[in-house]
Parts: sequence; structure tokens; C-alpha cells
Amino acid sequence: MEDLGARLTEFLSTPARQAATLEETVHRREPLPSGEWIHAQTWENLLFAHWRVPIDELRPYVPEELPLDTFDGTPWLGITPFRIRGLRARGLLPLPRISTFLELNVRTYVELDGKAGIYFLSLDTESSLAVEAARRLYRLPYFRARMSAHLSHGEVDFASERVEGRQATLVARFRPVGEPAPPSPGSLEHFLAERYSLFTMHGDGVHWAQIHHPPWPLQQAEVEIEENTMPPPGIELSGEPVCHFAARQDVVLWGLEPFEA
Repeated sequence: MEDLGARLTEFLSTPARQAATLEETVHRREPLPSGEWIHAQTWENLLFAHWRVPIDELRPYVPEELPLDTFDGTPWLGITPFRIRGLRARGLLPLPRISTFLELNVRTYVELDGKAGIYFLSLDTESSLAVEAARRLYRLPYFRARMSAHLSHGEVDFASERVEGRQATLVARFRPVGEPAPPSPGSLEHFLAERYSLFTMHGDGVHWAQIHHPPWPLQQAEVEIEENTMPPPGIELSGEPVCHFAARQDVVLWGLEPFEA
């Protein structure tokens, strides 16, 4: 009963924690969007695993309208497994069962007219409903996958196998190391994590959606990767990734709209 009570308390408190993110904005490069956010979600036990990749390998997968953003002269590719919890529309509570699911993103970074954002190469999830909704709302390349994540003694065992489109698999174990802290402006961690918009192509033009959350509470992470075929063909990952972990991040999101400089 105590465990059930704790879960119920967490369930009911999540919307307030998500909405409270709007009270902390000083860390943003751009002001909050003028309209109202449309939905919220909470990300848990998230891994950032990043590799440097050659521009000529990555460029064919990013529309020419979107300039690649670089750090120390090279672009980066990130793989981010995590759990979504508390997914809800503005003004509503999360729906039991369908508001919690696993997700795995492959992403890189772009900057257009001074706006730093994320460009997703793929997004895998175990939720068929989330796949269809995100494809419609955000025009993003979502795929259904069989996924599992088990947390034990502070370590996450994560596995994902795509079940539509090109075969893509990730099997990894990861754990946080050290205390969480926000990334310092100008650091690699800040470049990789502190981004408050996503870009995509819709029709003949660039569209974007803005997001908001507090600064990332990042920890260093130790990672063991057993299998990783998530990058698109032609992108070869080499060397040890730069890895960070975040136990929780509450997020609100605005809708997709045409990008205007």
C-alpha cells in the first residue's frame, strides 16, 4: 500500500512540476515563446551518448536548409535512450498506462539564424500511439520498436530493436557517476544538452517547435554498449563516446510552426 501511495503521489504531482519549469528561464538563449505550450512530459533515466562524426558522413542526412552546428570544428551525433512519463496535453492529467513509455533518439545539432536546435535522424518508441501522434504533430521520423529498460542498483539495462523500416538496435548498460550539476556555458556539455528547439522539414519549408525545461542536472556516466546499429548507413561511430546521465527532466513543448528568421 505504501508503494501504491507513493506512485499515486508522484502521478498527481507531476503536472505541477512540469508547469513549474516556466518559473526558471534565465538560462535560455531566447525568450519563451509568446503562445501557450500544448503538452508536457517528464524524462527519466536519460543517457546522452555522443560521438564526433565527419561532416561529409552526416551532411547527407540533414536538409541543406539547416546548417550543421559544430563544437571545436566538428559536428556531433547523439544517441539518447530514456523513459517518458507523465505525457499529457495542457490542462489535463496524464492518462494511466499510455502516458509512460520508452524512447530512443538519434540526433545531431543545427543552428539557423542564431537559433540553436536539434535535428532528429530517428526516434524509436514502444508506443504505437506516440508514433502516430508525433508523426502528425511534429513531422518527425518516428519508428515502432520493441524496448525494455530495467533499473537495478543505480544501473539501467536498456534494449531496443526496431520493428519497422531499417533494422536498428541498441543494447547498452549505463550508470551515473558523481553529483548532478548544470553544464557550464561554453562547455561541450552545454553545447550538446542545452537546446530549446527542434527543427524539421514540412512541405517546402523549415519548421520548428520550441521546448522549455530547467538546466540539465547532468552527471558523468559509465556506459557499456553491447550492440549499436542506430546510426544511419554511412555514419561510422569510432572511439569512446562522451556520456552524461540525467535522472529526471520535466519539459513543456509548443506546437510545430513555420520558422521565420
